[in-house]
Amino acid sequence: MSDPGGVAADQLRAFVERIERLEEEKKVISDDIKDVYAEAKGNGYDVKILRKVVSLRKKQPHEREEEEAVLDLYMHALGMAAQAPSEG
Repeated sequence: MSDPGGVAADQLRAFVERIERLEEEKKVISDDIKDVYAEAKGNGYDVKILRKVVSLRKKQPHEREEEEAVLDLYMHALGMAAQAPSEG
């Protein structure tokens, strides 16, 4: 079925409904993730660090290394880099 504009209304409706179902599933999953972080926090874990670990695990080793190198470069440029212990 199509209207004068050439849009297949049934197909369009099916796409919209699929998107709506997926958006609802995404919300449920997002709520589940939030619950897991809350549980971890309740067990004494630092949620901010957990989020960082999850983010890092998504990256390839070479991507992490490159990111760390750039971060180190920026921190040195801003005088924020940790000083090596002096031998004495």
